[in-house]
Amino acid sequence: MQRMTRQRAAVTGLLEGMDDFRSAQQIHEMLRGRGENVGLATVYRSLQAMTDAGDVDVLRADDGEALYRMCLSRKHHHHLVCRHCGTTVELSGESVEQWAAQMGSDHGFVDVEHTVDLFGTCAPCAARLGGPSA
Repeated sequence: MQRMTRQRAAVTGLLEGMDDFRSAQQIHEMLRGRGENVGLATVYRSLQAMTDAGDVDVLRADDGEALYRMCLSRKHHHHLVCRHCGTTVELSGESVEQWAAQMGSDHGFVDVEHTVDLFGTCAPCAARLGGPSA
């Protein structure tokens, strides 16, 4: 277990107040905007340690950049993310779990792991953009 430094506490405090995924650079900028003296390398190290501990979820943006968000659930889960505002809903998906296990089994694999993230437009953004809402 890593010790809770002032910098790591600042990163944790910021993440606890966010509902959407943000890049390490965005988190760093937000911390600097709050007057926190935290280096970008420290933000990356903190996020990696929190990810390794299962405290932070990570998704990959279309450009491959890692995006971070504090986990609401410690159990395995998936995400539904608004591609416009970043609003995120954590999902459990038994059918996804069964499908992943079956695909592995069908091809002779065991101990199959997976990541499933769904992207769409949330109802408020759809209304704002004038498109259909679900």
